[in-house]
Amino acid sequence: MATVRIVQNIGLDDHATSTQTSTIDEPTAAASNSNIFVTGNWFGSRSSTEGKQWELVDPFTVLPTAAGGFCCDQIVMYEPSRDIWIWILQYITREDPDHPGVRNNVFRVAVSPGSDPTAWHWWDFAPIDLNAEWRDMWFDYPDAATSMNHLYVTFNAFNAAGRWQRAVVFKLPLDALRNGASIGYQWWSTTKHGSLRLTQGAAGSMFFASHNSGTNLRVHGWPDNSNTVGWFDVQVSPWSSGPYQAQGPDGKDWLSKRVDSRITGAWVSGTRAGFLWTAAARAGRPLPYVKGAVVDVTTQALVEEPEIWNQQSAFAFPAACPNAQGVVGVSLFMGGGPRHPSHVVGFRDGGEWRLVLTRQSTQGPDPGTWGDYLTCHQYHPAASEWVASGYTLQGGGDRRFVEPRYVRFGIG
Repeated sequence: MATVRIVQNIGLDDHATSTQTSTIDEPTAAASNSNIFVTGNWFGSRSSTEGKQWELVDPFTVLPTAAGGFCCDQIVMYEPSRDIWIWILQYITREDPDHPGVRNNVFRVAVSPGSDPTAWHWWDFAPIDLNAEWRDMWFDYPDAATSMNHLYVTFNAFNAAGRWQRAVVFKLPLDALRNGASIGYQWWSTTKHGSLRLTQGAAGSMFFASHNSGTNLRVHGWPDNSNTVGWFDVQVSPWSSGPYQAQGPDGKDWLSKRVDSRITGAWVSGTRAGFLWTAAARAGRPLPYVKGAVVDVTTQALVEEPEIWNQQSAFAFPAACPNAQGVVGVSLFMGGGPRHPSHVVGFRDGGEWRLVLTRQSTQGPDPGTWGDYLTCHQYHPAASEWVASGYTLQGGGDRRFVEPRYVRFGIG
C-alpha cells in the first residue's frame, strides 16, 4: 500500500509573516527548486534556501499601490513551462479620480522570471475595463490555474451593497505574461453561477464548475484555442449544504460561521475532471465531510463520487492537484471531536484516500472563523510531488497565533 511521504513540513514564524496573519488565512504556496513563495490573507513570504530562511514580502508595500490599496486575497503560482512566478493580489474598492461615479477595485497579476523572483511586472484589471456599465462593482474570491498556453483567473463580482452580481473568468496568454507584452486577454462571465473553481492540471482545455441547483453540477469547458465556453450538467447523489458544525475538545466550533458548499478543489487528468467541496453532516456522515464528483469531459457522464470523511472529526476546505502521473493530491483541514483544527495532506490511491496530519492546532479559533481556501500544486522539478499550503493555531486562539504551513509531499 502506498503511503504519504512528507519531504518538508515547515511552519512560518513571526519573522516570515510579521504576524500579518488571520484565522481566515487563505494561504497559498508554490515552489521551484530551492525557491518557495507563500502568501496568506495579509502577508507574503519567500525563501531561496528551501525553507531554511524566510523573508517577508509585504503585499502592502513591495509593489506600487492600486485602487484603495491592498486588501487581502492572494494566489501565488510557479509556471514551469515559461519559468515564471505568478502572483495575484486583490485591492480595495475606491472611487476613481479620473472617472467620477466609478467605484471599482482592481486585481493585479504580477509576473517575475523564475531566476529573479523580485523582478516583477504587472497588469491591473478593474470591472469597468470589461464593461462601461460596471461602474459600481468589485472583484473578490479569486482562483487561478494554468493550461498549456494560458493563465485562467476567476473572480466573483459584487455591487456596492455587497450583493453577488456575476462571476468572471479571464484567459491570459502565458507568453505575453512572461514577456511583459501587451496582454490581449479574453474574458467570459455568467450571472447564474458563482465561485467558479478551475481545474489544476489542465492541458488543451480549462474546465471549471459550480453548483447549479440542488444536486446538479454545472461543468464549463474553455479550450485554449477557442473563444467559446461550453458547458454540461451532471447529477450527483444527495448531500447537504448546511448547517455546518464541528466543535473541538475546547468547545470552539471552527466551522459554524464561515464554511459553505463552494467548490474549493478541482483537477483534470486525461478525460476526467474532479471537483471537491465541503458538505454538511447527513445520514451515514455524522460530521461535515468532503464531497466529490468526477466526470468524464468527453462523455459528459458522472464517473464516481469520492468522499473524505471520519466518524469523529470533520473535513473541510479541500484543494486538489494531479501530479505528473495523474495521481490526485489534496490539502485540507480536519477538526472537531478529539481534534482542534488540523492541516492534512495526502493523495488518492486505488480509490482510497491516503492522508496524514502535518500539524494540529493547540486550540480552536476564538472568533469561530476559519478558511476560506488552500492550494495544492505540483512541485518542480520533481513533478511527481506536491506542495501544499495550510495553517494551524499555536499557543492562542486569535490571528496572532496563526502559524502558516508549507508542506512538500510525495508518494512513499
